[in-house]
Amino acid sequence: MIVEATAEDFEAMISGIPPRDLRLSEDAVAPTAVLEMLGDLAQTIRPTFAPAAWMVVERGELVGLCSLVRPPVGDEIHIGYGIAPSCQDRGYAARAVADLLVWARRDPRVGAVTATSIDNPASRRVLERNGFVQTSERIDEEDGPVICWRIATA
Repeated sequence: MIVEATAEDFEAMISGIPPRDLRLSEDAVAPTAVLEMLGDLAQTIRPTFAPAAWMVVERGELVGLCSLVRPPVGDEIHIGYGIAPSCQDRGYAARAVADLLVWARRDPRVGAVTATSIDNPASRRVLERNGFVQTSERIDEEDGPVICWRIATA
């Protein structure tokens, strides 16, 4: 299940404190620098488009994050997601993306969802299982070669 991540949730995660009444996985959902970057990004996007980030929660445990990785362009949102290493390979990312798509299909502002992945078989399966179609490949300044994915929601 995905739960909107607030600024307070990010502050708690950065401090190593469980947000709300959630348990933390045995390892961090992301390194502190990544949590800070995602929290700042969500704060930048939130005034014009919210929600901008979600916590991935399984049976009361915070196992990952899903977020917009840039402000929407028209009716298209671009997402990223990650699961704590100790919680990977359990289907959590696929369920989180499925939940996000349910939300996106109900939100009239969203006509499509895009994502990029490195050549990672697990990430590829998450996107394919959720109906994303590979649209292209490109070189990203930070990540190098990436595969571009898209699914219409409207």
